[in-house]
Amino acid sequence: MKNPLFHAQATLPHYNRDNLKPKIVHLGFGAFHRAHQAVYADILAAEHGSDWGFCEVNLIGGEQQIADLKAQDNLYTVAEMSADAWTARVVGVVKHALHAQVDGLEAVLSAMCEPQVAIVSLTITEKGYCHAPATGQLMLDHPLIAADLNNPHQPGSAVGVVVEALARRKAAGLPAFTVMSCDNMPENGHVMRNVTCAYARAVNSELADWIETHVTFPSTMVDRIVPAVTADTLNKIEQITGVRDPAGVACEPFRQWVVEDNFVAGRPAWEKAGAELVADVIPFEEMKLRMLNGSHSFLAYLGYLAGYQHINDCMEDANYRRAAHALMLNEQAPTLKVTGVDLGRYADLLIERYSNPALRHRTWQIAMDGSQKLPQRMLDSVRWHRVHQLSFPLLALGVAGWMRYVGGVDERGEAIEVCDPLLPMIQQAVQDSAEGASRVKALMGIEAIFGNELPQDATFVEAVTAAYLTLLDKGAKATVAQYIAG
Repeated sequence: MKNPLFHAQATLPHYNRDNLKPKIVHLGFGAFHRAHQAVYADILAAEHGSDWGFCEVNLIGGEQQIADLKAQDNLYTVAEMSADAWTARVVGVVKHALHAQVDGLEAVLSAMCEPQVAIVSLTITEKGYCHAPATGQLMLDHPLIAADLNNPHQPGSAVGVVVEALARRKAAGLPAFTVMSCDNMPENGHVMRNVTCAYARAVNSELADWIETHVTFPSTMVDRIVPAVTADTLNKIEQITGVRDPAGVACEPFRQWVVEDNFVAGRPAWEKAGAELVADVIPFEEMKLRMLNGSHSFLAYLGYLAGYQHINDCMEDANYRRAAHALMLNEQAPTLKVTGVDLGRYADLLIERYSNPALRHRTWQIAMDGSQKLPQRMLDSVRWHRVHQLSFPLLALGVAGWMRYVGGVDERGEAIEVCDPLLPMIQQAVQDSAEGASRVKALMGIEAIFGNELPQDATFVEAVTAAYLTLLDKGAKATVAQYIAG
């Protein structure tokens, strides 16, 4: 055992890794997957003798992640960060690691067509589904999808790769696998089913019929705060374990996974590692997306504008802390269908998690890809409030915070590096409008984000415009203080 990770000051994979079979092919070997689904599999292997292993795949980007993983025999470290102490675990459930542009697409498709593969799971972020967030439908004119439809046997998108692998399995007489999204989207399984079947139908209707009959797309709710890995993170992991691990990742101690129990070819016993297997994930998804992710986005935009670099910095401002809590309980919780959960306790726990000084979760990181996040994190709740004719001041402020943020200039006149798949559309709206009410109207005109009805709703437009003008006039800190004071 020459690998230095076997001598790390950490919980080590003492189980026989040779017994593992790559039954899950995972697309998107990012920080979140490393700290979440792979940890559940590692616990099962270590404590229950599970033979479920992973073949990890990156399709676009992340070449170095895969190279680093391969260089250390597919081992990597997960460090849990609390205010009191850090603990580490070396994860050993990865059997193979591939990059489509380094190892070749054929290697990826071959791995997905191995007979033992029962699940293809995904963490590709919202934009990886090439769908319109407002409708959940596949964008057939999306550049990646359009290119794949022209050459479906050499796909570049995750959707195209999944469909081509299923087509090959069908042709070879192999059983279908389950396709499991682990991304933060409402009804993520339904979204994946929609885009997969729509794409397949555009390729071959007989294939689409086979997929609709033989493939399941369970929805999942995943929760663990995993900040982007920085040089400081890797230094700290080396400090506590004694081993330098470029593939290492750090996260909070808390983890949660709720999975719709709907698998066509078997699954690991995730419940033995603390997951909840349920018939309907949607109420849990909505709870997390609206209360956690919605308040996270609120803090990200308004915190960044106020000069707060990290979520725990926002929590040190009593007004931001109160605003996040009030948003969760007064404006998000009433919209939820979940039962048997103490939402007051859940909100308190979220504030406690946000306050963890070890996490240093950057507001800028959470602010990324807002066009994909706003519909499910805030706008769906706004629609509920409009139907019930209730006020939604903090949701309106959150939407206005996003608008102010994507304007690209902060309160000190410094440029904001806005990262978003709809950035050209957003920039066009900003350029074509004067600062103020017309900016709000222009951004609301982006149908892929706001749909058709909300921009025609005078109450919504007025609430967001008022919040936006207050942000321009008073700045984010004073505006949050004013809104929480009522």
